[in-house]
Amino acid sequence: MTAVTTPLASLRLAFAFLTRIPVPIGTVSPPQLGAAVAFFPLVGAVLGGLQLLALLLLPDDLDPALIGVVLVALGAAVTGALHLDGLADVFDGLGGGRGDSRRMLEIMRDPRIGAHGATALVLVLLAKVYASGGLAARGLPAGLFLAPVCARLAAAVLIRGFPYARAEGAGRSFRDHAHWQHVAIAAGTTLIAIFAAGWQLVAAAAFGFALAAVVAFWVHWRARGLTGDVYGAAIELCEVGVLIAARFC
Repeated sequence: MTAVTTPLASLRLAFAFLTRIPVPIGTVSPPQLGAAVAFFPLVGAVLGGLQLLALLLLPDDLDPALIGVVLVALGAAVTGALHLDGLADVFDGLGGGRGDSRRMLEIMRDPRIGAHGATALVLVLLAKVYASGGLAARGLPAGLFLAPVCARLAAAVLIRGFPYARAEGAGRSFRDHAHWQHVAIAAGTTLIAIFAAGWQLVAAAAFGFALAAVVAFWVHWRARGLTGDVYGAAIELCEVGVLIAARFC
């Protein structure tokens, strides 16, 4: 079977690699992976829409903390907790690398979760539950929709904007074959989402992007490049940043 190089094929690839939603992808070529970056925020918009749908289906009198738990659990289920795993790996590497880039990358590849990763994971999950429940309680669902959109744009920018730290890896083909025009398409989708959510959330989006940038520059400084785990960590940190900031907008 030959690889299909249509926008629809790239969109399916974006869903296949960012979620656990079953989509047919056929034969995959590296250039298709690069083109899929353009559709990352659109995947985020679908995830945000699922959050809003879940919020509509939940009882109105449900405690905000429980609402937050349900929404965060839904996000983890649909994405297969893939980005949360990357978050834990990155902070394990940062905490245990001791300034050695090779050791840091080895720790990040280790499937076991250490103390640094577990701590980061718990803190981010608690913050997401707090912020998601708070947005629901205040009747501000736009932040729930916008957070996953902005987070996927952050990943797209990091993929194109930083070198890859390994000679191989799940994110290598994305990095090697994504182009700035793909990132520009992703940015356009995100701007539409911000417009739909309300321009009062621009500051929340900026705060989320800032958190993703911090972890990217930190890892790049330590490991002279990024990895797929860093893309996942950036998604989680951008999401939690947008959610927390939106709660106070």
